[in-house]
Amino acid sequence: MSFLEHLDELRKRIVHALLYTAVGVLIGFAFINRISDFLLGPTRRVLPPGRTLIYTQPGEAFGFDIQIALIAGIVLASPFIMYEVWLFIAPGLYTNEKKLAVPFVLMSTIGFLAGALFNHYIVFVFMMRFFGSFDTPDLVFMPRLGDVFDLYTKMLLGMGLVFQMPTIVFFLAKMKMVTWKFLARNFKYAILIIFIIAAVITPSPDAVTQTIFATPMVGLYAFSIVIAWIVGPKS
Repeated sequence: MSFLEHLDELRKRIVHALLYTAVGVLIGFAFINRISDFLLGPTRRVLPPGRTLIYTQPGEAFGFDIQIALIAGIVLASPFIMYEVWLFIAPGLYTNEKKLAVPFVLMSTIGFLAGALFNHYIVFVFMMRFFGSFDTPDLVFMPRLGDVFDLYTKMLLGMGLVFQMPTIVFFLAKMKMVTWKFLARNFKYAILIIFIIAAVITPSPDAVTQTIFATPMVGLYAFSIVIAWIVGPKS
């Protein structure tokens, strides 16, 4: 294919991806109340009795619905978007490289979903409970809708990236850049680094909350050792 033919193929794949996303956004709008109730559930459960989320700008609640629908649309369309990406890059890959596409898409998707669920049901709940613990008769905890969703999104992306560790190790082991023996030999150093990272990013100074952050990372590191042992060279 010539350069202009490549551009035309890229344009076609982008248009298809946008159409899939638009359909997903419409579906997201159809279930906007259920989705927003699900996302804001962890915050509402830790609020003191009689308290609720607030918004202070005229278009804040409407903008929240737009963001929710857009995110839902991208999530729903992501398998089709990845397929369009695959159709664009597959002709330029070797046969052995094409075999890695399915494991990459599958493992990265599962890892991100696992991180998102872990954040929703465990990490974010403890964070909001910590922030709400400062509520007193003289200092009322009334979180703003936009701030809560912004924090939730950042934590979701962070945990989604953390849960990509097995996927990264899988491909590093496949390319013989890391072995299970190397990972196992440096396990104690990895635990130390993980707890240092957890202490930095955890909003609470207590050991329980830090352990909640660090435990999945330690578990993922151990799981990555098993993956490296399975897919990596044995000798």
